Amino acid sequence: MGKLYVVGTPIGNLGDFSPRAVKTLEECDFIAAEDTRVTLKLLNHFGIKKQMVSYFEHNRTEQGEKIIARLISGEVCALVTDAGMPAISDPGEDLVRACHENNIEVESVPGPCAFSTALAISGMPSGRFTFEGFLSVTKNSRREHLESLKDEKRTMIFYEAPHKLAATLKDMYENFGDRKIAIVREITKIHEEVIRTTFAEAVKLYGEGGIKGEIVLIIEGKKEEKKAVTLEDAVEIARQKMGEGFSKNESAKQAAKITGIKKGDIYAIITEE
Repeated sequence: MGKLYVVGTPIGNLGDFSPRAVKTLEECDFIAAEDTRVTLKLLNHFGIKKQMVSYFEHNRTEQGEKIIARLISGEVCALVTDAGMPAISDPGEDLVRACHENNIEVESVPGPCAFSTALAISGMPSGRFTFEGFLSVTKNSRREHLESLKDEKRTMIFYEAPHKLAATLKDMYENFGDRKIAIVREITKIHEEVIRTTFAEAVKLYGEGGIKGEIVLIIEGKKEEKKAVTLEDAVEIARQKMGEGFSKNESAKQAAKITGIKKGDIYAIITEE
């Protein structure tokens, strides 16, 4: 039985290609590439000569079966995409799953990944986030996708093409309202840039286009809406404190401290009871 290596490739700067990744491509039997023309440039840069097979969105079923057959026969394949980690918003996901289903070993050779790199340099909250990939080009699917995220509290990450950015910003503004957003473009390239702004400002500046390069959008999650505390809430807290054995005066004092409601107003009600 062979093995599949999932190899991360540079997202712009060829200096990010690791020595282990180079060795893997040199030693494997063949390479499954999203676009062989793009991968050929990478191979030429590092002086690697290796057989390649094309594996992309529109041939993944037929080509995937052929690759699996070669792996079962004992060959070793390196899976690469045009840029970044294969199987992330990428048909390589199907090939990796097929390997697991056929008990073929899958090994990682980590490399650059656009969404995590963009998040790291965006300055946006990164403790919890959701990666949403590309929005559908189909109007109904696109709308349903955005609507499903309207109440998402985690930071959201999307990939987008420059020629679709203007429409996407408008759709997101309409769906999410005016939130903070970071537009991260051309990661690791000469014109790398992080644009920290809001949807309202972004639509005003880029609603007709104007941004070039590969783009990652980092969007602020929905903020918790704080419920206004009422006098009734404060009185209920005071009652609870009284039930714990505190005097009416001390109960009103503690309730006032917790809620910000005036102690006198709370005390006036609980003394009437």
